[in-house]
Amino acid sequence: LLVIGCLMSEPVLAEKQKEPEAQTLYSKSCAMVDGDSGRLLYGKEAQTALPNASTTKILTCIVAMEQCKPDEVVTFSAKAASQPKVHLGAKKGEQFYMQDLWYGLMLESYNDAAVMIAEHIGGSVEGFAAMMNEKAAGLGCGDTYFITPNGLDGVKTDEQGKEHIHSTTASDLARIMRYCVTESPAKDEFLKITQTQNHYFPDMAGKHSFNCYNHNAFLTMMEGVLSGKTGFTGGAGYSYVGAMENQGRTYVIALLGCGWPPHKTYKWSDARKLYTYGLEHFKMKDVFQEETFARVPVAGGLCWKEGEGAIDQVELSMMLNPDDMHLTLLMGEGEEARVVKKVPSILMAPVREGQQVGTVDYYLGEVLVKRFPVYAMQGVEKMNLRRAADRVLDLFLVR
Repeated sequence: LLVIGCLMSEPVLAEKQKEPEAQTLYSKSCAMVDGDSGRLLYGKEAQTALPNASTTKILTCIVAMEQCKPDEVVTFSAKAASQPKVHLGAKKGEQFYMQDLWYGLMLESYNDAAVMIAEHIGGSVEGFAAMMNEKAAGLGCGDTYFITPNGLDGVKTDEQGKEHIHSTTASDLARIMRYCVTESPAKDEFLKITQTQNHYFPDMAGKHSFNCYNHNAFLTMMEGVLSGKTGFTGGAGYSYVGAMENQGRTYVIALLGCGWPPHKTYKWSDARKLYTYGLEHFKMKDVFQEETFARVPVAGGLCWKEGEGAIDQVELSMMLNPDDMHLTLLMGEGEEARVVKKVPSILMAPVREGQQVGTVDYYLGEVLVKRFPVYAMQGVEKMNLRRAADRVLDLFLVR
């Protein structure tokens, strides 16, 4: 491959801009990421693993939404019924629709609902925790280890004898939230539930009824807030994960260790500071630039064609319509995109018309934010003994 780096200018990283000073944030750890590209826009100890309390439930919920139908019937077990407050308070054997448990999970943060969801899907809390960790790893969360579906503080020794606590990093937690609100096939349902202010539901027997209220007070504190989940345990302190959208810009934040009682409102202060920083210092910018490519020689191909002479080169193109020639990115002040063309200096036959042979990559800092395929515009068949013999016969015997 011939790799051509085309710098629009030297990138200026977000941390070189005016940022919230770390000492002015209450959180022990926090992160803000771009909801579109997933790149880190701001971080304070963002890769430090810490307990994260009920913010865990965003992953519990999204895994459940992707695995289950909302009208599935869930039966409470003795283990689920024994979970501490905050809880639904259902008894062993009581039944509920899965969707109602999602509301209880995300609005009231019911610990027993989380366990019942986990047992219904994973067969056990341990089985579901394995599914959660597998999902997190698939999202690129390398420092997340969940033990419980409700986020209660937990300790576990793995098969290699290493001890883990229930924990994640602010960076990983923001990555999970980004998936929930922008990428998951269940994102619309997730947003609907987490934006609901209250939800009433009965058990299936009609003996008891419940009314859930949304405890994400930040939904009404700033315009454009999309979603969020609070959390608290003695080990984790107050935590929060949320997302907001403003003029096509999506920001996702995660706060860990954001104060202990009586400082319940510290998380709202930090959330406002991070969102305000994002709104003031990052704007949308179209960075697309049209690329041209030299013709690429093809080795080992049939190098003839009636009336046109030798075919030993092909044209390359990104094959974009005019409406597709745009790439709008969330960029900081003074920040520029880096464009890298990765195209072959030579191709080996056979080459199919429309075959992808390279890419044009756009980077912000070291983060790949967009990859455009590059295609061969003509096909070239591969030379072989039979085709060569047929050609000789055609040229010298038939005529």
